[in-house]
Amino acid sequence: MDANRQREGLHLVPEVAMDTVIETASRRRTLSGKPATPILFAHFVLRSSNVQPMIDWYSAVLNMHIVQRTEYICFLTYDDEHHRLGIVNLAGLKAPDAKTSGLAHVAYTFADIGALLSTYRRVKALGIEPSRCIHHGPTVSIYYRDPDGNGVELQVDRYATKEATAAYFQTEAFRKNPIGVAFDPEVLVKAYEAGAPESELLDMPDGPPAAPQSAPGRS
Repeated sequence: MDANRQREGLHLVPEVAMDTVIETASRRRTLSGKPATPILFAHFVLRSSNVQPMIDWYSAVLNMHIVQRTEYICFLTYDDEHHRLGIVNLAGLKAPDAKTSGLAHVAYTFADIGALLSTYRRVKALGIEPSRCIHHGPTVSIYYRDPDGNGVELQVDRYATKEATAAYFQTEAFRKNPIGVAFDPEVLVKAYEAGAPESELLDMPDGPPAAPQSAPGRS
């Protein structure tokens, strides 16, 4: 019968090929139509005509180190991610001004108030001063501007859980003051070194609402 089929121009599928067809069919799958959520904010990239001061600044403030550097781009990281920041070297760029649209700032969360305050004091000794210090309610935040004027927020969560932090956004206190209250980091440093409990250091201070954003790099 096989010979007759071959003579009739019919091609028999070998057993190995048939097994492959069955195996391939069993591996077929359908892509989900549901929205996918990213598992990680990996990195961001800045363009700069001021690359070395930018590298020095991010290395100092965020304890970053260079992963790879070429004449065109430098990659930096502060953890096991292959890079958290890229700085592209382009000549002739201008720093943002008050009428430039775009990104206001990026934010980094520290483990606790001690880590935030020690970073503040360490970079202050290097001549890097904050542009603004705001207790937002859910976070205690210290803002800086890098050498190109980009905003960088260093923060610590006020509450122990993400759920409690998210819940604050639904409170009457947040509705009345969604920006927060300015604070003096030196006052917090002194209180920390005097042994004040962390819960007290994280409390929102009394004061009028802070002014809204007015220039790049501010909250």
